[in-house]
Amino acid sequence: MAEHKLGNPAVVGLGGFGFTTLILQFHNVGWMGLGPVVWLAVVFGGLAQMIAGLQEMKTGNNFGYCAFTAYGCFWIALALIFIGNHFNIYVSSETDVGWFLVAWTLFTVILWIGAMRVSGALGLLFTLLLIGFVLLDLAHFGYHQLTVVAGYELMATAAMAWYIMAHIIFADVFGRDVLPVGKPWI
Repeated sequence: MAEHKLGNPAVVGLGGFGFTTLILQFHNVGWMGLGPVVWLAVVFGGLAQMIAGLQEMKTGNNFGYCAFTAYGCFWIALALIFIGNHFNIYVSSETDVGWFLVAWTLFTVILWIGAMRVSGALGLLFTLLLIGFVLLDLAHFGYHQLTVVAGYELMATAAMAWYIMAHIIFADVFGRDVLPVGKPWI
């Protein structure tokens, strides 16, 4: 009996992460309102990424399991913070959100180190994400002008996530490595 080929859940996780990150940055640089960000954060950034993470667990990929499930939770929590602030329920101050982001920055450091062992592209993705978190941390603790800087920097992060997603999809569709991701850094 032939084995049934399974899809790679990373394509959904990277797609959701990249898409939601991009849309939030469109808001952060002032191009759009917060509404689409909230709903996308719940569905594609949150739920779809969590499902991708749980599927990664089934493949034995602890990195993908941790990253997609955790950042899926990040997006849902961020959406709930926005909703809570809008409806004046468990309001989060700018500093509260800053500490929330600091904790995610520290979490990202762990995954950044692991990403450098997977591929150059994943190492770059997590380097960009870490820089973006640091910029947002600083923005929430008084350096507000860095929100726009973080917005543009995190657009590059989103593009890198989509590049890796495209690498996986194209390798499957074309049967060869069309978009190289480079050797691990460590």
